[in-house]
Amino acid sequence: MTGAAAGPGGSAADRDPGLQPERTRLAWRRTTLSATVAAVLAGKQALHGGATVSAVIALALSAAAWIGFLRVAHRRVRETGTARPVPLAPRAAVVAAACTVALAVFAAAMVF
Repeated sequence: MTGAAAGPGGSAADRDPGLQPERTRLAWRRTTLSATVAAVLAGKQALHGGATVSAVIALALSAAAWIGFLRVAHRRVRETGTARPVPLAPRAAVVAAACTVALAVFAAAMVF
């Protein structure tokens, strides 16, 4: 098999090394956009009935989780822009997952 496609019979040298990092960057950007929308909607929901103390605390925690996720995502997007991207560090993966779960928990708490 020749060409840029690396199928079952192709070698790793036949594939385009720029496509995978580009797909990874786009995925991180989409996920960042989703987290931003979730944080904005959480802020809107928290302040909808007035700025109570619990709403402000929930909003602050949501903002902290959102900022934590943005930091991890921005670093990952930068790292995948290099010629040889390094794998995502386990600590960064845990932080990204924890921030995502925290945003979901805070959003659910604001609804109820």
